[in-house]
Amino acid sequence: MAYVHLSSSSLVIQSKGRRFNSISSVKKSLQKRSVLSLSSALTSRGRDMIPPEASSAFDFKTYMNRKAESVNAALNVSVPLLKPLTIQEGVRYSLLAGGKRVRPLLCIAACELVGGDEATAMSAACAVEMIHTSSLIHDDLPCMDNADLRRGKPTNHKVFGEDMAVLAGDALLALAFEHMTIVSSGLVAPERTVRAVIELAKAIGTKGLVAGQVIDLSSEGLNPDDGGLERLEFIHLHKTAALLEAAAVLGVIMGGGTEEEIEKLRKYARCIGMLFQVVDDILDVMKSTNTLGKTAGQDLVAGKLTYPRLIGLERSREVAEKLSREAEELLQGFDPNKAAPLLALASYIASRHN
Repeated sequence: MAYVHLSSSSLVIQSKGRRFNSISSVKKSLQKRSVLSLSSALTSRGRDMIPPEASSAFDFKTYMNRKAESVNAALNVSVPLLKPLTIQEGVRYSLLAGGKRVRPLLCIAACELVGGDEATAMSAACAVEMIHTSSLIHDDLPCMDNADLRRGKPTNHKVFGEDMAVLAGDALLALAFEHMTIVSSGLVAPERTVRAVIELAKAIGTKGLVAGQVIDLSSEGLNPDDGGLERLEFIHLHKTAALLEAAAVLGVIMGGGTEEEIEKLRKYARCIGMLFQVVDDILDVMKSTNTLGKTAGQDLVAGKLTYPRLIGLERSREVAEKLSREAEELLQGFDPNKAAPLLALASYIASRHN
């Protein structure tokens, strides 16, 4: 496998060998993480670029639909219509807008992998989805990505106004931690709940999602030769992979997993987090707005750094296939039946169309 510890040495391809003074502080954060080296993915061509195949005996579509229904029901109960109605309606509009529920599914599957069950994981699964939805509401704002569509519907600020959208995102952020701690009481040992809260908070703050968004915004319009894969990897490790990582780790924590199991699922989730974003970049170029449920080509219009822009579509697909295989290898050693949903999830992310 191609895992490396991020150190002061070069870890990924950099366009024309340039370094980035504007993200010198980024390096320190990168050194604390271990991920798949994209340079390894780009130079390993041909022999190990075989797309993964989920077990034919496992019906992932049925599993995904069943878990999504459970998550949707739990989310619906978590946000009753209370006064003031405007903000509650805004919260419910985005939180219950559908979506594939990949993050809560990941949380539940990771919990089940180590011997837990859906009920034990559900509070954490809902918390992760609340935070994900909060980030989408804020990302779509005019001051951020300025998006008009999300999940095939007008974005939150288009319906409720910018002020209510900001507050709806804030409300979901707070509700996530309240919900996870209250609902898990009696189901999960307090020390595990505390650890899960810390893990989730780290994933979304200046060491995680927020950091990725900051560098993403500062990279708009940047010449690819001045950006490079190191900056792009930092963005996606933090903006996308960090929350997926938290979802998996929370599931293992809630399920009573060992330290070794936590670290294996952490690495697995980083792989599928990066995979998710590489595929997302490819789809933004290849698919229509109707197919995606959000405005196609928006990254190109905004001048964002993307994998196709830096390395082309063919090599982006190779990176995606490599990441999918790495994720699959990390699940070796677990009960094959319990690992089946996570194996299928990696394959699903690699082959998704929206």
